[in-house]
Amino acid sequence: MSISIRQAISPAEAKGLDTAALAANFLIEDLFTDREIRMTYSHVDRTVIGGAVPIDADLPLLTAKPIGSDVFLARRELGIFNIGGLGQVTVDGETHALAATDCLYVPMASKDVRFASVRSDDPARFYFISLPAHQRHEIQKITADQANRIELGSPDDANIRVLRQYIHPDICKSCQLVMGMTVLEPGSVWNTMPCHTHDRRSEIYLYFDMAPQTRAFHFMGEPQETRHLVVANEEAVISPGWSIHCGAATARYAFIWSMGGDNQDFDDMDFVAMEDLK
Repeated sequence: MSISIRQAISPAEAKGLDTAALAANFLIEDLFTDREIRMTYSHVDRTVIGGAVPIDADLPLLTAKPIGSDVFLARRELGIFNIGGLGQVTVDGETHALAATDCLYVPMASKDVRFASVRSDDPARFYFISLPAHQRHEIQKITADQANRIELGSPDDANIRVLRQYIHPDICKSCQLVMGMTVLEPGSVWNTMPCHTHDRRSEIYLYFDMAPQTRAFHFMGEPQETRHLVVANEEAVISPGWSIHCGAATARYAFIWSMGGDNQDFDDMDFVAMEDLK
């Protein structure tokens, strides 16, 4: 298991970053490695972004010095998505089967979390987000059919997409974690445009289900000081509350989004008019 640290960056500092520095602060490129759990601890809302790829043995979720507790989830909650082959997550001795696009919410004070694949030749690929928590809720598995389904976009805007809310107050109680998935239809390229900010919450994007040669162009920054990151398959972007977050790609893609911060109101957004973008 490995864990890296990312500091919080102000918008004034971000304006001066070149391409490499921008990626070093906001792009996570190495989440998924066979037989390992890899994590990034971001000081933006104390978010932990992780990936686990078990092959032929369980991978336990262990604590680390940045977590600051003897058990990883002593004061945290956890949302897990599987984006690979059939997998299993065992929480305090109870095993939950997760197929691709299934999600599992794991509450604060869970002591033993283990990731496993059903088949070593088609391993699960677990993506997870952890945020600080203040009380324990119920563990819950959510499938795509159980999530809130919202159809968005139009052909004229090249942004037809299906958004599913998994860990959301209407579906699954949590302390602050909100988590879901957006899938673009073939021929559509834009997500979250017109764009917005929500200074009361940060957001993490994981781009996935992309061909090896496909690249997503993720736009970030203050509305009048936009920048972009070039993102490959299964790479994640940290989006602070002051930043817009939208993107387009060279071919089809999907992304898992998660939010943490002051509230769980999905519609708490500060929209940015197209003519105000710079």
